[in-house]
Amino acid sequence: MAQVHSYTEENIRSLDWKEHIRLRPGMYIGKLGDGSSIEDGIYILLKETIDNCIDEYVMGYGREVDIDITDGIVTVRDYGRGIPLGKVIECVSQINTGGKYDSKAFKKSVGLNGVGTKAVNALSSYFKVQAIREGKTKIAEFERGKLLKEHNLKNTDEVNGTIISFKPDEKVFPRYRFVQEFVESRIWNYAYLNAGLRIHYNGKTYVSKNGLKDMLERRTDGETLNYPIIHLKGEDIECVLTHGAQYGEQYYSFVNGQYTSQGGTHLNFYREAIVKTIRDFYKKDFDSKDIHTSAIGAISVRIEEPVFESQTKTKLGSATVAPEGASLRSFIADFVCKELDLYLHQNPDTAKELLAKILQSERERKEIAGIKKLANQRAKKANLHNKKLRDCKYHLTDTKTKAELIENTMLFITEGDSASGSITKSRNPELQAVFSLRGKPLNCFGLTKKVVYENEELNLLQHALDIEDGIESLRYNKVIIATDADVDGMHIRLLLLTFFLQFFPEIVRNGHLFILETPLFRVRDKKQTFYCYSEKEKQEAINALRGKAEITRFKGLGEISPDEFAGFIGESIRLEPVVINEDSHIEKILEYYMGKNTGERQDFIIENLRTDLDQIIPEETLISEEIS
Repeated sequence: MAQVHSYTEENIRSLDWKEHIRLRPGMYIGKLGDGSSIEDGIYILLKETIDNCIDEYVMGYGREVDIDITDGIVTVRDYGRGIPLGKVIECVSQINTGGKYDSKAFKKSVGLNGVGTKAVNALSSYFKVQAIREGKTKIAEFERGKLLKEHNLKNTDEVNGTIISFKPDEKVFPRYRFVQEFVESRIWNYAYLNAGLRIHYNGKTYVSKNGLKDMLERRTDGETLNYPIIHLKGEDIECVLTHGAQYGEQYYSFVNGQYTSQGGTHLNFYREAIVKTIRDFYKKDFDSKDIHTSAIGAISVRIEEPVFESQTKTKLGSATVAPEGASLRSFIADFVCKELDLYLHQNPDTAKELLAKILQSERERKEIAGIKKLANQRAKKANLHNKKLRDCKYHLTDTKTKAELIENTMLFITEGDSASGSITKSRNPELQAVFSLRGKPLNCFGLTKKVVYENEELNLLQHALDIEDGIESLRYNKVIIATDADVDGMHIRLLLLTFFLQFFPEIVRNGHLFILETPLFRVRDKKQTFYCYSEKEKQEAINALRGKAEITRFKGLGEISPDEFAGFIGESIRLEPVVINEDSHIEKILEYYMGKNTGERQDFIIENLRTDLDQIIPEETLISEEIS
């Protein structure tokens, strides 16, 4: 008999603003996470705080922003007008309160719904706001959204502006950490989109003079480009375009100074406009894939009252430029078609090089078409889902929509039957899948994409991920390389990194590739067990057990029992994101680590090996051993 639940007035609850945010944080900041993904909640808290500074700059107030992140505590200071002193507390703790509802004051603002800093406040174990305005200052301190102390109004000699400090609540973000590369990437984006703004972060200054052109120059420095970067700029729109040597396409998009990592309507319209302009200019109906292959570009637009598909503002949904209803598609198409066509007419050498690149992509696509067909047949015959891939139930059933839980799906790429067997027995079969490699994958550095279809292992991995036609159909949000922490495991890891960086760099750039961290040691006595991921953690565990401990060194994933492994790939999973930062370039990275510069690479390994040994073994011990 079904259990009967009462439903009366007592079941109806009214939550205050902070309770609702803490109960349903995903509604306000998307996924939570521990900081290993660039879309994790702690970066959204940072973004919401910086966005207010950017809005001040866009409105013409303040040309600098100070950012400091130390020991997990974030402090952001702008030099704008400062929050009106009589409304400081309301602006950070009263929902639907703020100046951005007045379109005259914030016509093309990043934030429009008055939630941002309230979410930061509610999800922080400590939050402090200080407004400085016309020689006076007001300070208020909070704990998880609750007002701790309201300071009296005081006189001050400080320059106008707003200062916010916060510490993300570890109850909401357990074991969180700020990854330096992710923070720097966001800060550079703010600099590129706001030419002239100086952002100071932990002692380093970030500034751009030429906007998106600077961004593309920095991100392609040292890489092979087919022609100089095309930079087009108009009122409320800016875009750049070039073609490189990499596979796939690489587009960045921005709205009102906000990086839309998932694109949206503006990026779709930009890509459409590029195809139309090129077809019209060369008077040939090129396949759009041949135009976009190896393209590197970006677009930024400023529009009134943008509509995003989520509170985190990572994907634009607007189809209009302004409330009056002007078409965003027409706005972008008219600008790109006119300016890009004009640029190509005025720069015939660039037009010639662009055409050559498109024709090259066309030839390569047709060349591998037959090979792809045979490879697909071979993959089907290999019975991928039974022999190589232990899929998760999320993909084996039709009961869930594509958007549901997709961010929690994972694919572990393992070496050999032993390791894959341990993970398969330990995993969450609903959301975690396992792909088992047979031997070491091919070193594909410098090879063409044809090798992906000719090599069975790489072809089957591609099919398991469903990335043959791009990462839009990527079946798992997190692709995790899970290899042993020995020389062979490291070599396999490097070969897999080469495969992804060479042929599918978008997987890395979009934050989908990770390294699984597994414990090197188990330290235990009869009462306690510690799993340690480094020599330092091992020594701390030994000290905690007062030196009386049994120490086990895990040499391979297959040595870890399924019961133990379940703890390492469950809620406490440790993942190291594979990140390409602003100063790193794929072509340079692959050439250095996988190219023929043997002597230079050998010197680097020896130097860094000695540094690592010095951290593990005291210098005097090494010296005494050398003497003996």
